Amino acid sequence: MKLISVKENPEYKDQAITFFQSKWASEQSMMVYEDCITHCISSPYPLPQWYLLMDEDNIIGCAGLITNDFISRMDLYPWVCAIYIEEEYRGNAYSSILLDKAKTDAKKGGFSHLYLCTDHIGLYEKYGFDYIGTGYHPWGDQSRVYQLTV
Repeated sequence: MKLISVKENPEYKDQAITFFQSKWASEQSMMVYEDCITHCISSPYPLPQWYLLMDEDNIIGCAGLITNDFISRMDLYPWVCAIYIEEEYRGNAYSSILLDKAKTDAKKGGFSHLYLCTDHIGLYEKYGFDYIGTGYHPWGDQSRVYQLTV
């Protein structure tokens, strides 16, 4: 497996945009991924970051490291978002590769914690995340909020 940071490898920008959009975007949110991924490349700031996980030339997973994951806990950041592993690759802890890079980049950016919101109970605890409460999304849903010390 090979991990690609789009910020460090801008030649992967278009592939990253297409992959993230195919896994996470609705018709209304396609430009959110295109705009954010495009602008992360030239940003002087440590956030956002977008990652691809590759099996040879095939993208098999992705994740982002962002300032807010559309959740009410805007006092917390950075957030791991859009974690995805293709179904046939699941069960091999490949998401840990993405999470480890996010942890490294968060620490390098001067952050002491990493956050994520999810409805998957028991999954991220395996990677050291602790449940710290509930957050609320602008569209009316709520998610569990997790924290990890980096």
